[in-house]
Amino acid sequence: MSVSFDFSGAAALVTGGSDGIGLAIARAFRAAGATVTITGTRAAAADYEQDLSGFAYQQLVATDPASVDAVATAMGPLDVLVNNAGTAIRAPEALTPEGFARNVEINLNAVYRLSHGLRPKLAERKGAIVNIASMTSYIASPRVPGYGASKTAIVSLTKTLATLYAEDGIRVNAIAPGWIETKLTVPVRGAEALNRPIIERTPMGRWGRPEEMAEPVLFLASPAAGFVTGVTMPVDGGYSAN
Repeated sequence: MSVSFDFSGAAALVTGGSDGIGLAIARAFRAAGATVTITGTRAAAADYEQDLSGFAYQQLVATDPASVDAVATAMGPLDVLVNNAGTAIRAPEALTPEGFARNVEINLNAVYRLSHGLRPKLAERKGAIVNIASMTSYIASPRVPGYGASKTAIVSLTKTLATLYAEDGIRVNAIAPGWIETKLTVPVRGAEALNRPIIERTPMGRWGRPEEMAEPVLFLASPAAGFVTGVTMPVDGGYSAN
């Protein structure tokens, strides 16, 4: 069984859309008929090994406020903003105050800044924002405290922006992915001592795929979710419920 969404004539911006979950979401919007812009940290789409030729491209350096503002300024009419760009600063830097602050700057501050900058354009189309939270929004993340704190804050920010932007007709929701097969999780999947407890705790008994994050995002951005706002939807195979 598959679900079809129609975004014909719509414009979507997916940050961090050059790979992984972001690319899967961008491809899904494009397949549904949307014109899709993606962002990445490199200067041009051609600098990536993936084929990004079907998307418009903007460079976005999340730690640089001027770069974030430039993306907001460059965008034309907009129906959907997917705040996907983010990273997990790894140890030992992750445990330093500087690493913590950098993770929050990328995963949280840039999300607010871009959402704020694009609010007028989204208001014109009565658009939608979908943020990407995490299962670490709900459980401890001792190896990556800045990541966990920033993703926990995304849940709160989603509720806040939903309340704040409702007067403009903008809905704001989020998904919270579980353990997903991406480049970032290769080291965990390759270590039996780390991988086995994840599989054992996940009721569905496997890792998720990036493509499985896309349809929940399209749902939240679509008229099918027209009375849904301020919600963070776990998409984790039951991990957070177990």
